[in-house]
Amino acid sequence: MKLKRLMALGMAAVMTMSLTACGGSGDTPSTNSNTASNNNDSNAAADNDAAADDANAADDSAADDANAADDSAAEGGLTYGSITLGEDYTDLTASIKFIHHKTDREQDGSMAKYIEAFNQEYPNITVETEGITDYAQTALLRLPTGEAWGDVMFIPSIDMVQLADYFIPYGTVDEMSEYVNFADQWKFEGNCYGVGYMGNAQGILYNKKVFADAGVTELPKTPTEFIAALQQIKDNTDAIPLYTNYAAGWTMGGQWDAYLGAITTGDTTWLNQKFAHSAEPFKDNGDETGAYALYKILYDAVANGLTEDDYTTTDWEGCKGMINRGEIGTMVLGSWAVAQMKEADANGGDIGYMPFPISVGGKQYATAGPDYCYGINKESSADNQAAAMVFVKWMVEKSGWCDNEGGYPISKTAPTSFVFDGVEVVNNEAAPDDEADLMNQMNAECELNFNNGGDRKVQEIVEAAATGSMTYDEIMANWTELWNDAQSSLGVDVTE
Repeated sequence: MKLKRLMALGMAAVMTMSLTACGGSGDTPSTNSNTASNNNDSNAAADNDAAADDANAADDSAADDANAADDSAAEGGLTYGSITLGEDYTDLTASIKFIHHKTDREQDGSMAKYIEAFNQEYPNITVETEGITDYAQTALLRLPTGEAWGDVMFIPSIDMVQLADYFIPYGTVDEMSEYVNFADQWKFEGNCYGVGYMGNAQGILYNKKVFADAGVTELPKTPTEFIAALQQIKDNTDAIPLYTNYAAGWTMGGQWDAYLGAITTGDTTWLNQKFAHSAEPFKDNGDETGAYALYKILYDAVANGLTEDDYTTTDWEGCKGMINRGEIGTMVLGSWAVAQMKEADANGGDIGYMPFPISVGGKQYATAGPDYCYGINKESSADNQAAAMVFVKWMVEKSGWCDNEGGYPISKTAPTSFVFDGVEVVNNEAAPDDEADLMNQMNAECELNFNNGGDRKVQEIVEAAATGSMTYDEIMANWTELWNDAQSSLGVDVTE
């Protein structure tokens, strides 16, 4: 039944790109081998039979102990917290495989350098790596057959209840929270099954030299201050103040929507618990907070000529070198983009990352969460699981990969250069279980698709601001009507 379900969902993943999978399990291979000498001579003396029986019993007992030890390693004897890097498992010999989505790091030699550094401490653990371009789909299709992906993978999109089918836990969420941030990202029955390789925070990329040349001496903390800073860039430099990345599409809704919630309201429950029930989520709060203030920044920047001359010709690949060289002042992107912009040309030191310019009661907030998370194969041998756990812990705590990517820190002990001065980093709280799918239903009904590929609605803000076809308030009124209609159609209880 489980295999049939896997095959059906595997086909669905290919056809719909839903990125879900179910089922699949495997026992950890035993390292036991029975070395008893079986006495098959029917003419053997009774005392020899007795001796053989005793030997067999002793060996069977030893075999059971070995199997129990292996099962213990797979089921909880081995934990992230039990490993002291540089001391434990230094004499372990194993060959493991790690598949991941960072093809750029595979191609530029970075991954090989991490493995080389790892082998300085663990010379007997061989690590084979494979970077996969279409990772999200490929990893999901390989997942049911453990041999197809190896020992360590970045966990693809599966249901939490399937974690124990494929992976071993690192420890309980409470235990892992002592060592890493976001230990509850991949949790099941209180256990942590995934550890992030880097975190992403939500803010704004900027060129520090452009800000200095423009005379912007303090980072803006409100929409008014941000628009004023963009105006200074336009007046005092040749840089494009804000690059919209309109033409790429995914850089629109996929980025601007990410600031909804705690960043713009100061309320960690707003996005997933209150938004769908709000009668006027797009109203002007009068204090430059909320969804209204968020998208108005984009509208005002375009309307005031503080963006590129022709939004239809923006170039995602080209913009990386442009901001590096000081031809762009700011871009609205997650912190994952920092490393790409720094590497795009010779002025990586000029790339900065600042909190999003909205303050709630005089305080700024930022949300953060993990990128892909390491998972360790349940079907791997006990030795390979131990080697994989050591490798993951070393990558998280000693490799520097997270910091090299400009990521929000995963390890609570590793050095980090990521700084959001004066900002409280929080997480948007999840929806209650009985409303887990409510936002999906609202998005489908109103077609605004917040945090769900709603690029078009944000592109339309740029178009309206550039052409004057609609005022910003008219856009927000339209969104409100669509939202209220969706609430009515779905029978949503409107409480605010």
